[in-house]
Amino acid sequence: MNKLDKKTRSQILDMLCEGQSIRGITRVMGMSKNTIAKLLVDAGKVCAEYHDQTIRGIHTSRIQCDEIWSFAYSKEKNVKDAESALEWAGDTWTWTALDVDSKLIVSYLVGGRDAEYGAAFMEDLVSRIANRIQLTTDGHKAYLEAVEAAFGADIDYTMLVKIYGPPPKHGVSVRPSFDECIGAKKILIIGNPDQTFANKSSVERQSLTMHMRRSKRFPNAFSKKVENHAYAVALHFMHYNFVRIHKSLRMTPAMAAGITDKLWEVSDIVALIEANEARRATLSRSGAPNAM
Repeated sequence: MNKLDKKTRSQILDMLCEGQSIRGITRVMGMSKNTIAKLLVDAGKVCAEYHDQTIRGIHTSRIQCDEIWSFAYSKEKNVKDAESALEWAGDTWTWTALDVDSKLIVSYLVGGRDAEYGAAFMEDLVSRIANRIQLTTDGHKAYLEAVEAAFGADIDYTMLVKIYGPPPKHGVSVRPSFDECIGAKKILIIGNPDQTFANKSSVERQSLTMHMRRSKRFPNAFSKKVENHAYAVALHFMHYNFVRIHKSLRMTPAMAAGITDKLWEVSDIVALIEANEARRATLSRSGAPNAM
């Protein structure tokens, strides 16, 4: 396979970050689906590594958490009837933690929605922040033990439990019906949080504006492998944190959080890929174990 030049790689990644599908890009760029999928994997790996190394020691006052639904291979209800369904087939959740002030995605985790993933997510979050925070989550029970295990008493934590009722009946709907949120109650769990700021508006707004078609409420795009979905998530959050200017902040979240003083471009992500390729080539020539 011929190596793509930097400009072509940047163009492809830019389209992926703006919500274009892999098949759509193959039609626009005139190249194979495997070539684009490999670039997505390479980008996802370096973005995940860069996030892990760089988003550390974050000073923030308020964090909001959310879980975003998607699926890999097929929807959970169809897994039993799917041919050659993989172990990870079915519902896939992306846990996210957002700094309310800078709008930075501080932590994220792709996997299940059970207590094990909740604990891993909170352990990762606490390792990235430098001070006591006020935390707001939804009423998902996995958060209760996970937050206490990760933070102990060194946190001000409110759980926002939404109350749902039947959807209003205004004529005949052609789309699936969902219960309507008719209210919410705030439950103090730990510490002394300011209940004025106990909400999830910022993180839910971020989830709503995600450019990943895999994570829309009625998705028409999905990954066949959960690993590829995780790489797509890593690329998206790298683009969101470092490249995309937040409309209200007029800078990127990474700039607002003081992580970087420059506005990144997609070509900077490509530079990370090229640096990783050069490192791997050097390790290969020296006979050392390949890190990635």
